[in-house]
Amino acid sequence: MLSAVVLTVAAYAQTAEEIIARMDAAMEQVETENGFRMTMDLKIPLLGTMSSHAWSLGNKTRLEAEMAGKKLVTWQDGQTEWTYDASENTITIEDQDQSKKSEEKENMKMFQSATEGYDVSISKETATAWTIKCRKNRSNTKKDDPKNMEIVVAKDTYYPVSLSARVDWVTVTLRNLQFNVSEEDVTFNMADYPGVSIIDKR
Repeated sequence: MLSAVVLTVAAYAQTAEEIIARMDAAMEQVETENGFRMTMDLKIPLLGTMSSHAWSLGNKTRLEAEMAGKKLVTWQDGQTEWTYDASENTITIEDQDQSKKSEEKENMKMFQSATEGYDVSISKETATAWTIKCRKNRSNTKKDDPKNMEIVVAKDTYYPVSLSARVDWVTVTLRNLQFNVSEEDVTFNMADYPGVSIIDKR
């Protein structure tokens, strides 16, 4: 019993760097094999909070966003992009801009390798999660990187629970990260939108 207690204590007595390293490894494995989905909140002064939902599997993505009564759903497969505008009841088809990477995958990088260019420390610990503060250090010369981030990591899986950061005057929160995305989740199907007007820009 004493040995079990010692091992348990040792398992939880980790530095912030070690926790993030294990989080990176856990995410890389499941993201490659199973894809992921998450919710992204953008809190904008005077405009409120806009929430979007993203799914990703391989080179396919789907993004749903709604603000001020306007709902857009976008699918990408690496070559083609489909955008459904609910208010206009239209689907716009165009070649995907290869110079731009999908927004949700770019945001996922905020989760990963937070030790690069950041000083990290555990600011809070509960029975189920660690809260890690990430402060941008002098070696980080990337202007777009936020000065501070807060990452919550689950103890049982080492998956991130949430990430919050302030980018310029917008507060970004990534949350509700889940895995096991299906092909149907990220594949555009015209049969799901009967009667819509098609705008083909290819």
